Amino acid sequence: MSQIVLLRALHWSSSIATALRRTTSVHRLHQYQNHYSYSTLSTSSNEILVRENNTIDTVDVKTPLFSESVKEGTIRLLKKVGDKVSADETIAEIETDKAALNINAPQAGTIEIFLVADGDNVTANTHIAKLNTNNDVKPVSENKKALSIEKIDAEKVKHTLDESIDKVNIEQTKEKSSTSFISSKPSHILTSVAGSKLDTSAPQNLTTSTKQQVSEARSETRVKMSKMRIRIAERLKQAQNTCAMLTTFNEIDMSNIIEFRKKYADQFFKRHKIKLGFMSAFIKASACALVDNPIVNAIIDENEIVYRHYIDISVAVASSKGLVVPVLRNVEKMNYADIERAINEFGEKAKNNSLAIEDMDGGTFTISNGGVFGSLFGTPIINPPQSAILGMHGIFDRPVTSNGKIEIRPMMYVALTYDHRILDGRDAVLFLRKIKQYVEDSRTIFLDI
Repeated sequence: MSQIVLLRALHWSSSIATALRRTTSVHRLHQYQNHYSYSTLSTSSNEILVRENNTIDTVDVKTPLFSESVKEGTIRLLKKVGDKVSADETIAEIETDKAALNINAPQAGTIEIFLVADGDNVTANTHIAKLNTNNDVKPVSENKKALSIEKIDAEKVKHTLDESIDKVNIEQTKEKSSTSFISSKPSHILTSVAGSKLDTSAPQNLTTSTKQQVSEARSETRVKMSKMRIRIAERLKQAQNTCAMLTTFNEIDMSNIIEFRKKYADQFFKRHKIKLGFMSAFIKASACALVDNPIVNAIIDENEIVYRHYIDISVAVASSKGLVVPVLRNVEKMNYADIERAINEFGEKAKNNSLAIEDMDGGTFTISNGGVFGSLFGTPIINPPQSAILGMHGIFDRPVTSNGKIEIRPMMYVALTYDHRILDGRDAVLFLRKIKQYVEDSRTIFLDI
């Protein structure tokens, strides 16, 4: 009897000790919770410090001034919030119907915020961003990111502690229920479940066939037209609907100009630090022909013909954004070196997308050189409100007759598209023959014949 009493006393003492241990564990976990909840309160003080440190100088970034013919443009953001930029670094680009304009950072710093979204239409002198010029302070986005990470970590730890408390409370109940569940299951059912395998052959075949269908599917992609592309389409259709276009053709023997270029190319480069090309010969020849035939340089304005006493030649240049036509001003006063230098400058600007709208305003005559792409023949479209356009093409060796003999010569086809409302066929043919004469023998330019 005494042994039974002693066993009951030992069992009672062990139960009390177990309960005390659990109570102590729960109390300790609550202490950890209280301690961590105290640490999470300090995040508000961190936010106050961030706000105090963010009282720094900011610089506004604005869009540049547009020309009178341009009302608005579509902005494309090239940087993100938090990016560090240097002075004069391009952070955004505005695409207008005539050119792409770069927006550069006025100072070095960090982009704090964008006031416009990518693809928005903006006007001149619009605030688009704020630039943080203090390099010692992190961007606001980084501070917010650090605070959010700290809060997330706090929530994770709190969630882990709660799970630990629940685990302590239900530990014994889980053990009892699992023991009774296993004992209640028949042995043959447990064996079949443990020994079964999933047959995945059918889903694998289905996945493979689906991939083949996706790879073999016919698809299409829609891309929104840029403002420049839309404007080009409108002007080309305007020319087709307005002008009575007609094209006359001729061919030019390039033998003399090729020999002239080979003979003086090195001296020209040493003197002017630029290469001598064929475009300068055609532009100068066109300017002289326009002086001889002023009607080609004129335009129609309602019921009047406007004669321009200056020659501004537009040179069509292909760029990544589309076809652009920078204008060479007062070409009648320029020599070969001046023309080549201007062409080189416009070419660099077109590659860098830095052509200004002022570079493409105006123009009394246009030259398009499809020969750089290997074009053999073509009919260019007039650039309104101009009255004519010259199309150059590739240089190819062809058999031609010269002094009663058949010879192989480097030849180029040229095409002149003109507005028949203002130009008669005679004027157009004589004008193109003048260009042919001046290119084949440039000495006639100086002789004025």
